[in-house]
Amino acid sequence: MSKGHIITGLDIGSGTIKILSAIKKPKGENFEVLSQNTEVSVGVRRGVVIDVARVAEIINSLIKRAQDDIGRKVNSVYASVGGSHIFCAPSHGTVSVSRADQKISEEDIARVIQAAQTFSLPLNKEILDVFPKEFIIDGEKGVKEPLGLQGVRLEVDALALGAFSPYLKNLTQVILNSGLQINDLTFASIASARAVLAPREKELGVVLLDIGAGTTGMAVFEEGNLIHLITFPIGSANITNDIAICLKTDIDTAEKIKLEFGTCLPSFGKKRPAEKHIKIEGEEPLNFSRKALVEIITARVSEIFEEVNKELKKISRKELLPAGIVLTGGGSNILKIKDFCKKELKLPCRIGKPQGFSSLQDDPSLSTVCGLILKGADIEEGAEFSTPGEGISGKLKKFFRIFIP
Repeated sequence: MSKGHIITGLDIGSGTIKILSAIKKPKGENFEVLSQNTEVSVGVRRGVVIDVARVAEIINSLIKRAQDDIGRKVNSVYASVGGSHIFCAPSHGTVSVSRADQKISEEDIARVIQAAQTFSLPLNKEILDVFPKEFIIDGEKGVKEPLGLQGVRLEVDALALGAFSPYLKNLTQVILNSGLQINDLTFASIASARAVLAPREKELGVVLLDIGAGTTGMAVFEEGNLIHLITFPIGSANITNDIAICLKTDIDTAEKIKLEFGTCLPSFGKKRPAEKHIKIEGEEPLNFSRKALVEIITARVSEIFEEVNKELKKISRKELLPAGIVLTGGGSNILKIKDFCKKELKLPCRIGKPQGFSSLQDDPSLSTVCGLILKGADIEEGAEFSTPGEGISGKLKKFFRIFIP
């Protein structure tokens, strides 16, 4: 990455659309944030763009503000892919080593990963990326980095990640309609993991749980590899909706109640009345019970954690990941959600906040967009080969990057 090069990340979420432009500081690991702008998301439902024209308008507005902040034109972005249409599938590829001296080359590795992403798929679904778990050389398993090793046959066991093509087309079209080029598309939870997870956590075994407004992304890592990924169509906006229905109030007031008074565990005391009164301009004060509010919130959060446990059980990792759960995304700001997570999932838990952006507030809702900046820097520096948790997949992503005319 050349000195002074600005990287821009675009996170199109269900609740908000965020754009962040940053530049890497000389002789340092941190990034200097040049512009950070957010708009309420309209035209996006559960992480999927449903109104291309409306979302393009919002992105245009954000881009204009970013250009005013940094004094330069923004031509391209690193963007996130979200939504419950995202899927993963185990895959396997096999090739013969091409060189006469039988040394495995980058071309051989690229071919075997290409073979791993070539398999039958339902109509309108496509593979976007492949994450190798291990390489196999002449039947010998457990090889992490095969480059330069000798062998006749090279195989790979991998996790292929894909998406529903029409939704992907909407996403790419909305960015192109905003006059931007797409440098790279990254799954939202993978981007968040890049920003908040430590290499040791990925090695030991960890779940990244990104709780957004309309969806919750789950990514599981073990021995440095991505081993599972899924997105649930449930998020923190569902909690707001439940509060609005149960307390018979409007969405804005429900959101205010959630942010100011919401908690996953009760903590009543002499100085904290069980009943709360909230004054709404032009209306009678709204009365609600703290206990009732806790019940509303925990019911929905429990639903999310139940889905997580189901997925962990599917992959035989329930209660078995030493690094536990890392919660991030805007939904992780709910008071005492970390303690509730420990209780429900019976694993260690922490709140994951983006690292490497010293001028930003410690806000987990920025994890995805910060991760996009970090991924962009990895790609442009050619350093993804050594990115913990992704092995050789990152370096070779250029072979499979989506080319958009």
